[in-house]
Amino acid sequence: MASKGKAKVLTSEEFKRLLRVANEGKWAARNLAIIYCSFGLGLRAKEIASLTIGDVCDEDYHLLEEISLTHDMTKGGKPRYVYPVNNRVRKALTAHLETLQGKPFDRPLFETQKKSRFTPNAMQKWFAALFKSAGISGASSHSGRRTYINTLVEEGVDIKSVSALAGHSKITTTAIYFDNNPVKLKRIAEKGLV
Repeated sequence: MASKGKAKVLTSEEFKRLLRVANEGKWAARNLAIIYCSFGLGLRAKEIASLTIGDVCDEDYHLLEEISLTHDMTKGGKPRYVYPVNNRVRKALTAHLETLQGKPFDRPLFETQKKSRFTPNAMQKWFAALFKSAGISGASSHSGRRTYINTLVEEGVDIKSVSALAGHSKITTTAIYFDNNPVKLKRIAEKGLV
C-alpha cells in the first residue's frame, strides 16, 4: 500500500502481472522497454519521454552501458548517468532497439501508436492505463522509480549510491522514497548482531 501522497511500490507479483499485460499485442517490445526504463533504471516519465534512439545506442544500434541524461531531460536540470547493465533491462531495451533498426538517431526512442513523441503527460497517462489494465490500484508513473529505489535500499545498497543513481542532490530526498514496513524492519533487525 502506498503512503499517503506517494506512488505505490509494487510487489514482485504485481510487477510480474504488469509485465504480462505489457507483453500483449503489437507494442509489446516498446511497452516492456518503457517499463524497464522506469522499474530498472528509475527514470521519471519526463526522462523516458525525452529519450532519443541516439541517447541509448551506438551507430550499430547496440545498447550503451552508460546513458547520459542531459539537464533538459531531468527534473531540476541536473544531468546524470544511468546504467542499463541489468540483464533484464538490457534484454528489454535491446529487443526494442531491434524494432528501430534504420530509424534516424534523433527520433524518439518511444513513440505513441500514432508515431509521435510521447509528452511527459502522455507517458503518465500511458502508465495509468497500463496499471488499470493490470488491476493495480494506487500506482502511477512514479511507481517504477519508487520501486527501483526501494529495491536497491532493501538489497543493502548504500543510500549515497542510490541517491546518485536517482539523481538526487540530497540523501534526504532519497530517504523520502522508501517506506519502512514491518516485514522489512524485521528483516533488518535480524541482521543487527555482529
